[in-house]
Amino acid sequence: MKAEECVLYSGAAGGAEAAFGAAAERHGIAEVNYTFEGHNDARTRGIRVLTPAELQQGDVSLAYVAKLMHREYRDTPLFRRVLQSIWHQVNSGQEIYVVGQIKDDGTVKGGTGWGAEFAKLCNKLLYVFDQPTDTWHHWTGEGWESGGEPVVTHPTFAGTGTRLLEENGRRAIDGLFERTFR
Repeated sequence: MKAEECVLYSGAAGGAEAAFGAAAERHGIAEVNYTFEGHNDARTRGIRVLTPAELQQGDVSLAYVAKLMHREYRDTPLFRRVLQSIWHQVNSGQEIYVVGQIKDDGTVKGGTGWGAEFAKLCNKLLYVFDQPTDTWHHWTGEGWESGGEPVVTHPTFAGTGTRLLEENGRRAIDGLFERTFR
């Protein structure tokens, strides 16, 4: 696959999203970073500020998300807009790459978990790098399969994850791009 034919969809937040964006830039891959007014963006390349109407397209019931994720969320305007922007990232990419932590119940920790759950619901190719175990995991449709190092196989892909990026998570992102775009 040629880097110049690819687009990374992300969210410009600090941590994993910023690392995905930096790796894309180093490899000559276009970025679209979905954001919204008032968001604290760590990246400026490829910024796409979502309008209120576009944010509304990604609106989801917080009760539904809470049930799906087995946890409670506070209904704040900021949190709602973060979930809405993640919807756009996952909706735009055909493959979804996440850096974070897989919890015992099979969900991914934090707001990033909504991106992983939405990818599952959309039946998209989903990989999560679990920082605590230092391992990539692939969603099979039935559960997580660990091991192996993925490569990007579709020109439109999304990269998202935790703001608390650890060094092994940064290496995982860099390795994904190195394996794919030599």
